[in-house]
Amino acid sequence: MIVGIVGTVEHKEPTLVHINTQGVIHEVHISINTSNQITDKQVRLFITQVIREDANLLFGFMDKNEQKMFDTVLKINGVGPKVGLAICSTFTPSTFAKVVAAKDVAMLKRVPGIGPKAASRILVELADFIVDGHEDEGANSGAIGEAVMALESLGFKKEAIQKALNGLGGDTATLVKEGLKRLQRL
Repeated sequence: MIVGIVGTVEHKEPTLVHINTQGVIHEVHISINTSNQITDKQVRLFITQVIREDANLLFGFMDKNEQKMFDTVLKINGVGPKVGLAICSTFTPSTFAKVVAAKDVAMLKRVPGIGPKAASRILVELADFIVDGHEDEGANSGAIGEAVMALESLGFKKEAIQKALNGLGGDTATLVKEGLKRLQRL
């Protein structure tokens, strides 16, 4: 299985790049966000390999979070690599996490190839999508994820938990405490 690729860019299109790795040229499908980040002749990409009966496809990402987002949406029934790349081209991982957290069907329907039913299904199946990050927002997302799991273990429904934690910040203990207060009012 190919998990990464380092080489020289031979040819580049908005959603496709040919990378020469010591004489072997690989065709790698990329999102528009990744395409915009490829500025040098030398490139290093994280790879997701999709092997099918009729094809062996490589999908490349400059950002590990974008690869995680792509891999996560591929697990959803009815979402293929084409729609996965369209999602990666439309949203950054942090923006996508916000769309999922807000359950914003209208924003998700902006992605080419996603209609109302598919958008709803994606939002339901990805209710706990969290981006790994190094900034405060990423740390807050981790605390929110832990708080959601803690409140679920107490028997609360995920939808009610999301509503209760909306707009809150802080460490996991603070989020659980404030979430419990809000959940008792609902």
